[in-house]
Amino acid sequence: MTKVLFVCLGNICRSPTADAVFSGLAKQLGREDIQVDSCGTGDWHIGYPPDQRAAEEAKKRGYDMSHLRARQFKADDLDAFDYVFAMDSKNLADMNVGQNHSAQVGLFLEMFDGPGGDVPDPYYEGGFDHVFDLIEAQSKRILSNI
Repeated sequence: MTKVLFVCLGNICRSPTADAVFSGLAKQLGREDIQVDSCGTGDWHIGYPPDQRAAEEAKKRGYDMSHLRARQFKADDLDAFDYVFAMDSKNLADMNVGQNHSAQVGLFLEMFDGPGGDVPDPYYEGGFDHVFDLIEAQSKRILSNI
């Protein structure tokens, strides 16, 4: 079993989007060997469902986010998962990743020769469709490499 974790700030926009998209694409590919989760570095949304705007965009694209609830990142995640993908450089820094862990950790858009940079946070500025486009393209790239 390959375990993949996506990390953003509050775990209500970007990381649950990546969770739903990656899970959906893995299922389409018959990749039953992949387990996916998401979390946030902040604690203020713990237990909340994804942002309604993200859920609506997911539904339009055929992804289900209804079962997802926000949780906070914990240091143990670095040993519980094979891959930990931060959605932006601030989240990566906030995870305080040291040397003593088993996960491969990095920025989501930089892994496996991705386009690089941060996934923009659509919470205040919008752009959920653009975020989904980025996450779908990069998820396909990652799935072809793990």
